[in-house]
Amino acid sequence: MRLAILGLWIALVVVALLALVRRRPIAAPRRRMSSDELVRDPVCGTYVVRSRAVSRRAAEGPPYFCSAECAGRFAG
Repeated sequence: MRLAILGLWIALVVVALLALVRRRPIAAPRRRMSSDELVRDPVCGTYVVRSRAVSRRAAEGPPYFCSAECAGRFAG
């Protein structure tokens, strides 16, 4: 008899926890780029600090380059 009551309590707790989990939407963490974040050059693969990178506008967003030479190779 005690085992049945214990099982019932466990089932109720599990159902209550599942209901709480389903109600809470999982929000993706917002990610901001800081000026000290490393970005990857798409031409040579070098990582460079974003604040010192050479940037060019593109349809997908601004790619960042380690130098004007890599930016020129990317455009050409």
